[in-house]
Amino acid sequence: MSMKTKSKKLAVYSLIIMGIGYIATAPFDDSIWIRLLQGGFEAGLVGGLADWFAVTALFRHPLGLPIPHTALLPNNRKRVTNGLVTVLKNDWLSKESIQDKIKDISFTDKLLPTITELITKGSLKAGLVKAVKKLVSNIEIEKMVPFIKTQIVLTLSNIEVKKILQMISSKLVNENFDEKVLDHVLKKADNWLRQEDTKEKLGSVSMNVINRIEADGMLKFALRSIESLLSEEKLGNIVQNLLLSGVRSLQHKGQPNREALVKYIRKEIEAMNDNEQLIEGIDKWKNQLLSEWDLDNTVLEALQKLQNNILLQLDDEEFIDTYLMPLCLHFIGMIQKNSVTIDKWIQTQISILIEKNHSKIGDLVQENLDKLDNETMIDMIENNIGKDLQWIRVNGAICGFIIGIILTGIHYLIGLI
Repeated sequence: MSMKTKSKKLAVYSLIIMGIGYIATAPFDDSIWIRLLQGGFEAGLVGGLADWFAVTALFRHPLGLPIPHTALLPNNRKRVTNGLVTVLKNDWLSKESIQDKIKDISFTDKLLPTITELITKGSLKAGLVKAVKKLVSNIEIEKMVPFIKTQIVLTLSNIEVKKILQMISSKLVNENFDEKVLDHVLKKADNWLRQEDTKEKLGSVSMNVINRIEADGMLKFALRSIESLLSEEKLGNIVQNLLLSGVRSLQHKGQPNREALVKYIRKEIEAMNDNEQLIEGIDKWKNQLLSEWDLDNTVLEALQKLQNNILLQLDDEEFIDTYLMPLCLHFIGMIQKNSVTIDKWIQTQISILIEKNHSKIGDLVQENLDKLDNETMIDMIENNIGKDLQWIRVNGAICGFIIGIILTGIHYLIGLI
């Protein structure tokens, strides 16, 4: 049996007791004690009936009679619900009270220790890995391709060739690329000159040059004398030795000719970023490359490969323990370091949300109240506060009984005087 039913029966029993007591003592009035009891039962019956009428009048018409100012809740439903909603919005759950309460809440202090503990103990690992895998798997790579392609093309198109060449030339000069280039060329030349077939080629070329020289008089006689005295082999050997000597000379640092060559190479490197013809040529090549490059398939394949690699790594326990978990803990550590800023941001966002939607609290309560018919709403109120209301009736009967005894005693004493 519910508490409401028990208290309701107790209220009825109190009225019955008062009524039986009054009827039982009514025929007898020769004893002061009987008269005191009769006065108590009479006042208790009146008090109980009055409180029963008052309690009943809140919810319905007593005995079904349309007595004025009864059935107060059904007749004043709109005013009652509006008052309730107003109190709820403006007093109990006002914007200011909610926002002040939120300012005292440290969201990071409440959430991060729990999350850290779950990650450390491994309770969150399986769920975290599953969530990351689902997130990665659900990425629609095809929709990302146009955006990434546009960004790549835009980035490459905006590259200033002159600045790139300036960076390259500066780097080359700082790393003494001029001397390295010259040494590399001289080394290759030395190796080539020392080859046996090189001597033959040099002799053949030199002899052909002499034969083609058109000369008269003594010069012609001298050239013919050289031809008769030197064979291609001897001539090639002479030229080879002369070139080797020149190469060896240029390989010595501090040699004037070498320094002149190095200076010339350096000058050409430094002038590279001002070479308009070179810049124009690179720009043309760059634009041609972008127009002919099948960037869609390249980006798509790269993204698919990246997605598959991530999913494979997420199946690797070592990868999870070595990289994913520490990364999560590092991220949590970063949040903790900036907890004050993050808490303020969260509080601000919630305050803005409350500011924009606070009226919806009252609207929601009003909407739910409007869905209830009178009978349901009254039953709901009675179920929640019915016990206390029934005790009003019981207390009315008891208080009336006590007051009745007192008043009867006073009346008796006045009669004696």
